[in-house]
Amino acid sequence: MADRGTDQSPIMLRSSRLTVEIAAPGSVYAGTRFDWTGFVTQVTLDGQHTFCMPESLVPDQGSGGVGLCGEFGIDEPIGYQDASPGEGFPKLGIGVLERPDAERYNFFRAYEIVQAFPIQVTTTGTQARFVVDPIDCRGYAVRLTKTLSVDGNGLEISYCLDNVGRNPINTNEYCHNFMGIDRQPVGPDYRLRFPYRVELQLLPQMPPQPVLSVSGNDLALKDTPQRPFYCRPSGFFQTEEPQWELLHLPSGVGLREVDDFAPMRVAVWGTAHVISAEVFVDVVLPPRGTQTWKRRYTFFKS
Repeated sequence: MADRGTDQSPIMLRSSRLTVEIAAPGSVYAGTRFDWTGFVTQVTLDGQHTFCMPESLVPDQGSGGVGLCGEFGIDEPIGYQDASPGEGFPKLGIGVLERPDAERYNFFRAYEIVQAFPIQVTTTGTQARFVVDPIDCRGYAVRLTKTLSVDGNGLEISYCLDNVGRNPINTNEYCHNFMGIDRQPVGPDYRLRFPYRVELQLLPQMPPQPVLSVSGNDLALKDTPQRPFYCRPSGFFQTEEPQWELLHLPSGVGLREVDDFAPMRVAVWGTAHVISAEVFVDVVLPPRGTQTWKRRYTFFKS
């Protein structure tokens, strides 16, 4: 594999059917929410069908998320709760951030990066490996290795976390899949299918979602949404089937995600141009512990 050093140009992976564009760490995205590694900005199937969209179409608005981008600790990142104002806490895939005050962690908020984690990137034509070296922060230290590889019409993302600090690690991770197939508006032409009968959790902080329609295993939209929507399907379980499949009905173009772990949460977020199904994994690591998991995406035209 070739070491990219300080090269900030996009990383391009190619198989017989896919072209996958990955942003160099800190180039397209340098915020404090999403993991900088494996930040997939576009996937193209058979040279003509595209899938990845930005969260916002308005420059400098929104989170800055694009395509397939992960996040560790959306609820509360490692070490935030026991950090005093002015002390650091590690946000995996980014660096040591500063807790500014006594307020609860808010993933929408920008935090100061005290020290970015060193990231080593090596590539071949079909694989990119990111190794994020730890910086000890009050006893928290985790090495992240993420490998993206393509073959045929599949993209696999494998994760390995090594706890090299003295403190245990309890957090979660998910991939925010910002999808808009061939840039077609989100609405009745899309179907999001799950391997179980869909029932939406009723949570106090979630208002009714009248634009959504549930039928058996399918989640659909009655119209193009005029504002962002969010819901959490219940009934999920570990399975060798896809955790979700998104299909654009008129074209037959779609994608699906198969995971090798038991989900701890499933969520769906979307707006007029993008829809994102998110599968969360629990991360529980004692000192010197290691945890691995995989996501495999398949892109297709039926």
